[in-house]
Amino acid sequence: MSGTPNFPPMSLFGALSRHWWVVLLFGLFAVAFGILALMAPMRTAAVLAIWLGAMALVEGVVALAAAIGGSAPVSRGWTVFYALVSIAFGLLALFNPLATASILLLFVAAWLIVGGIYRIVFAMRVRRHIRGEWLLVLSGLLAVALGVLFALNPLAGLVVTSLWIGAMALVYGVLQVVVAFRLRALGRAAA
Repeated sequence: MSGTPNFPPMSLFGALSRHWWVVLLFGLFAVAFGILALMAPMRTAAVLAIWLGAMALVEGVVALAAAIGGSAPVSRGWTVFYALVSIAFGLLALFNPLATASILLLFVAAWLIVGGIYRIVFAMRVRRHIRGEWLLVLSGLLAVALGVLFALNPLAGLVVTSLWIGAMALVYGVLQVVVAFRLRALGRAAA
């Protein structure tokens, strides 16, 4: 077995090793985004809400065009309803991104509370059949606590969520940079 890799030029790995710089750019972009998110979490939440709003607005316009053109895959009424809701949400997110992000976080809070209660009830019902049901109870209690905290102070929840997103983007970006340089080294070794 040879220590030098020999990738066929048209293979996916061969293409990745030749275009390692694309992976590097993605990694550097993620690192930059992660640093900015950690430095300005409220702005990050606003930017994410704006992006979500822009996507909803575009999707709403496309759905409305499909409804008017008669090419919608579902009934025209449902398509128009979906289009109008998407457009309204998109405009709200574009004109008031922090309020939109806070409202979305309230939905996440409700989901966490309901999901936490479900886990606790589930753990109680299956405790005779499984071991470690206390882990389900603990995860349920933590979900309820997080949901209550988000509901009581959505802006703080936005900051925490943005910080987590920033930290994950930073780690992801660093890993992408490492992978890019490894791909570059493998490409040079194969050449």
